[in-house]
Amino acid sequence: MAETRRRTALITGTAGFIGFHLATRLLQDGWRVVGIDGFTPYYDVALKQARHRFLKQSADFVEHAFLLEDADAVAAAYAEAQPDLVVHLAAQAGVRYSIENPRAYVDANLVGTFNLLEAVRAAAPEHLILASTSSVYGGNPSMPFVETDRTDYPLTIYAATKKAAEAMTHNYSHLWSIPTTVLRFFTVYGPWGRPDMALFKFVKAILAGEPIEVYGQGEMLRDFTYVGDLVEAAVRLIDRVPAVGAPAGTGDSLSPVAPWRVVNIGGGRPVNLMDFIATIEQVLGRPAEKIMLPIQPGDVYATYAKSDLLRTLTGYTPSTSVQQGVGRFVDWYREHNDAG
Repeated sequence: MAETRRRTALITGTAGFIGFHLATRLLQDGWRVVGIDGFTPYYDVALKQARHRFLKQSADFVEHAFLLEDADAVAAAYAEAQPDLVVHLAAQAGVRYSIENPRAYVDANLVGTFNLLEAVRAAAPEHLILASTSSVYGGNPSMPFVETDRTDYPLTIYAATKKAAEAMTHNYSHLWSIPTTVLRFFTVYGPWGRPDMALFKFVKAILAGEPIEVYGQGEMLRDFTYVGDLVEAAVRLIDRVPAVGAPAGTGDSLSPVAPWRVVNIGGGRPVNLMDFIATIEQVLGRPAEKIMLPIQPGDVYATYAKSDLLRTLTGYTPSTSVQQGVGRFVDWYREHNDAG
């Protein structure tokens, strides 16, 4: 009997927080994973290198180190991989940094996405999955956010470039029949997280006996999503390939003219920032000294996902509690940073 060909996933951003976790899961599930990462110095490159060292323990992981702005390198790696699945996670992240350095977002999130789409157009995979963000909802006043809501009011260049990337994938999906699912992530956290994110900064400061900066006077609400829940949702969506004229029921965001849809990845249970901090204090067994500050430019007071479409498509809803998720992050932090 002929051996069944293993499926290959090409993932951009495998040295990043979410890309690392998704690559790990797919390797465990028997996939061959081709990872691309540019190892940009937006945050500690050593952490990115550590993630890739972990992935390279598997013989089924293939590493490429270059920026997606290099169109020739993208085309060559794609042609060599011949992927069944493409997951585009690489992007310049960070809401506040986009105000300081907007060009980095145009280069990575627009030019990089374009180069990848050109490679995909030449040989379409079974499914293209694009990472987007709850930030695209911007100044939309309605809550919870629904995939079919308007996203015409971005508050930062980060949100604007992610919205543009969504639109670009729709164009390619329509013209070249590329089945595409856009995932809008809501405040993802967990082990191996980014040092610029609130949980990492809070834990590091509290363990060092330093004060933490609390924006929005602590009144902001976030739909915190544990990274393991996000990965589970993404994996379940791999084989839920969009098709024109085949909606999943009422409320589907499926395009009327392309095999393209948007899916929120969030639990739909927003948590007050002060309650989030209280959970961190409880897990660490230490109080935090707090510096209360106004909301920062580009931030929104609340994010809140309606997750009905995800549940309809996969039967799954993120369910890890903040208490559990913070505990797992703290365990990882203490193991890898020799702290506390």
